[in-house]
Amino acid sequence: MRDEEAVIPCPAVIPKASPTAAAVRAALKKCASPARAAVSQTFFKTSKGQYGEGDVFIGVTVPDQRVVARAFFDLPTDELLKLLHSKVHEERVTAVLILVRQYEKGDVEQQAKIVKLYLANTAQINNWDLVDGSAPYILGHWLLDKDRKLLRKLAKSKLLWERRIAMVATQTFIRNGEHEDCFEIAKLLLKDEHDLMHKAVGWMLREVGKRVGMQELRSFLSSHATIMPRTALRYAIEHLSADEKAKWMKRV
Repeated sequence: MRDEEAVIPCPAVIPKASPTAAAVRAALKKCASPARAAVSQTFFKTSKGQYGEGDVFIGVTVPDQRVVARAFFDLPTDELLKLLHSKVHEERVTAVLILVRQYEKGDVEQQAKIVKLYLANTAQINNWDLVDGSAPYILGHWLLDKDRKLLRKLAKSKLLWERRIAMVATQTFIRNGEHEDCFEIAKLLLKDEHDLMHKAVGWMLREVGKRVGMQELRSFLSSHATIMPRTALRYAIEHLSADEKAKWMKRV
């Protein structure tokens, strides 16, 4: 629940102002909860040495962020970039939500510009929720009918978030019945040392089994289960029977 001083539902308190970063910040603050912010600081691993080190939270729920993003759908690029480069997590998330919505509503020329902006600012798409809420819907969609060499380049990046973008972007292909790129990117990332990548790889492999076919998933596992991180394998086999899960886990 929100604090007592902010009991008005977020949709009712969005200011009817010009589309600026300052107006978005004001709307988010009206939906904020210090208690929720404290929980998020822990949940998103913001301590020294953790993947979210230095990230700042004000405590706004994702549904409320979506409400704000819809209200400021027409935010100009220069104002959106101010939010995307903010230290406040919810401001960056809201910027990404706006960017996804603008991409979905845009024509091919507008989409191309958004993809270019997205790729130029991957260092700001710097937590798993920002990646997962944008990579399939912007980059994945853009590459549906294009060469996908870019994903191989991102998968080899030193930046964790670019590697996760590469993996999670394949979700769009999987939803369209394609699994080859997922398998290729997954193989590039099987030896990644970061737990967030183990989860992303396993998640996308699980999606292949769910949306393309369990035989395709089993084929991949037959060749790679013995070298997969346990977390990746555990995620990948989540929808299999208990007996089959046990069989695969014994191979690690």
